[in-house]
Amino acid sequence: MTTNTSVVRLFAALLAFLVITPTLAQITPERLYYGVGQRVIVNIEVPQGFFGEITVRVYDPIAQEWTHEAPAASGRVDLTSLLPYLWETKPQTVSYAQLELDGTPTGAPLVLQPLVTPNRAKLVDATTMALSEDPRGAVVFEDKRLPALQAQGKSESGLRQVTFSGLRVYVDQEVVMNTSAGDIVFRMRPDAAPNTAYNFLHLTDGGFYTNIIFHRIVAALPNGNPFVIQVGDLSGTGSGGPGYMIDLEDSSLPHDFGVLSMARDSDPDTNGSQVFVALSREGTAFLDGRYTAFAEAVQGAQVIREIAATPVGAEDRPMDPPMLLSCTTRDAPPIQDRLPALSTLQQSPAVQEPDPNEPDR
Repeated sequence: MTTNTSVVRLFAALLAFLVITPTLAQITPERLYYGVGQRVIVNIEVPQGFFGEITVRVYDPIAQEWTHEAPAASGRVDLTSLLPYLWETKPQTVSYAQLELDGTPTGAPLVLQPLVTPNRAKLVDATTMALSEDPRGAVVFEDKRLPALQAQGKSESGLRQVTFSGLRVYVDQEVVMNTSAGDIVFRMRPDAAPNTAYNFLHLTDGGFYTNIIFHRIVAALPNGNPFVIQVGDLSGTGSGGPGYMIDLEDSSLPHDFGVLSMARDSDPDTNGSQVFVALSREGTAFLDGRYTAFAEAVQGAQVIREIAATPVGAEDRPMDPPMLLSCTTRDAPPIQDRLPALSTLQQSPAVQEPDPNEPDR
């Protein structure tokens, strides 16, 4: 009986070790920024007693398929020695470096963000592409404006000059919004809007989003399509911000239910801290390319709907405002363990015509 008990206990301990092994491994950078050609030093931590195969794989964030791989070892490692393509090809888009133990993705991946010249947006006359001061002007990014100007003979080159300076490297994060209605979990999408995503993480880690109200709620547009809930102003007036502004980014993430995007003034480059959560694809599709979507909710659909159902008065201001109590970051799961975005779980009807309302500050 004693022998059997000992065997059971040994088996249970071994099973527990195997179960917790993935949570004890992580790849982390020694610093945030690395200039082109510099050694990108990372630390690879694996569970004590692990003697299996350690691999670093680079994943395309859209396809979620790996494009490069290299064997690695625990301890201090030069990522660019493992993956020389980083400096040889000077990538232009974000990728993820995932630690794998015996072929199993383990721990949060690293975000590898190329530091490149930004693609600036301008307010222009849609016909001539000339700069405009009309707030109703078209928002056009340089990579689309320059070819149009060249075709009109107004620019010698239709190509935007891009300089590659190095990499921003950090552990991929999720953000948890703790609201008075419950929690909403957002997956960050630095692949879609890297600078905007990082700005939001910076504000979150600094405690910016603490005890502030959802100051604007538009449950539905006049045509009936669900629109947005908006938060991020410490003053609660709808005009406040973090004391600085960042440029509009040309995001590849479509607005849809649960997508987190930046609010701004009529000037494209007035993004700061105010954000809105889209309530439907059909109500927010017309914001694509004009507002920067940078994260997507993976949990908290009912919380979003409960906030959206709050009664409002004049100018879409809630009469008893829901609260954003806090925002916190946590390490994201491995690539293959990610939850689907809430938008993919919605059954949306066909997209209708745009509405003139916008989530301006």
